[in-house]
Amino acid sequence: MMDEAAKPVPHPSPLTQPYWDGAAAGVLRVQQCAGCGRLRHYPRWLCDACHSFEVTWKDCSGRGTVHSWMVAHHAFHPGFKGDLPYTLVVVAMEEGVRALGRFRGEAPRIGLPVLIGFEQGAEGHALPFFTPA
Repeated sequence: MMDEAAKPVPHPSPLTQPYWDGAAAGVLRVQQCAGCGRLRHYPRWLCDACHSFEVTWKDCSGRGTVHSWMVAHHAFHPGFKGDLPYTLVVVAMEEGVRALGRFRGEAPRIGLPVLIGFEQGAEGHALPFFTPA
């Protein structure tokens, strides 16, 4: 019998560590440009609005609405084969950024109000998921 493949794990870096610290605390933490105030997610070195390298971090409310969704029927990595099928949602957060995560609940629909949660993933990293609000 073949062993099941392990799921890939995140590798926090100086750029992403505040995001992962927020996730461990159960909060979606996003970058805010210290130059113009624009929020951005996923973390990036440079603001795409004013090109500043200066950044602060902001905790989001965790509330948003489904912007898009899909059901995965084919594993993008062998470690996820046992989870199939699963639903992924792109959520428009109240603060104006979008976040990606698994969906837990009945079939999602565009505009559905959702809340973010975090679950322990491999090697102790907290990973986001969304449930209907």
